[in-house]
Amino acid sequence: MLRLIDGKIQNEDSPALSALNMRLRDDYVVDCNAGVGRWNKVIEQIGIPFQMKLPHVAFHRHIGEFSSIKADVAGNVLGDAAWEKRRGEFLPSDSDRDFIESLMKPQTELGKFASWIAPPKVGIDNKPGEFEYVKIA
Repeated sequence: MLRLIDGKIQNEDSPALSALNMRLRDDYVVDCNAGVGRWNKVIEQIGIPFQMKLPHVAFHRHIGEFSSIKADVAGNVLGDAAWEKRRGEFLPSDSDRDFIESLMKPQTELGKFASWIAPPKVGIDNKPGEFEYVKIA
């Protein structure tokens, strides 16, 4: 499994439970990379010169073996000062959060969808979009 050893992220033998957790995480990352790869193909097909990438598994961790370090999206270990100086490159700002929250207005009217949700082409079991799936008393 990957661990921080002498200031570098390296492979290391580990106990079975930790190894199992890391293996599951690694499988999850492989699956996520497959999805990102599919999205990148669509982006390329429509002519946008951009590719999405997943961050390194050590980036911005709060639990686990990387929780005690600061790493950039490429997995480079940063000191506290470098992290504080560069964190705005990696993480959303307060104004970013405010903007996202401004988009996420709830919609409770029957048959309507919130502006940030695309309405389905058809409902469950080919029912219309305004079908009352749940009756609220």
